[in-house]
Amino acid sequence: QVQLVESGGGLVQAGGSLRLSCATSTNIVSFNRMSWYRQAPGKERELVAVILFGGYTSLADSVKDRFNISRDIAKNTMYLQMNTLKPEDTAVYYCHGHNGIRDYWGQGTQVTVSS
Repeated sequence: QVQLVESGGGLVQAGGSLRLSCATSTNIVSFNRMSWYRQAPGKERELVAVILFGGYTSLADSVKDRFNISRDIAKNTMYLQMNTLKPEDTAVYYCHGHNGIRDYWGQGTQVTVSS
């Protein structure tokens, strides 16, 4: 049973930083794509950042100058470093992985940015 477990969310003031982690229960390179999504209250889930099997990364325009996605293959963990946080970054952040067959989702971690 493949599991993705997020951690690192919390309450932070605007301008602060947080690092989210997504630990996988299987070899992280078994995923050909891993992503971070977020969903704010009353809004649709949106893609925030992607890292592909070969290490290529992509970030949404709204976060590309502030966030960074990375992974540690030895630890089977993906990260989202979030800097200069804004109140509009408040959302539940979800870890996602696709292994070429199906999608896997974490349970989500709440990030709240106060103004």
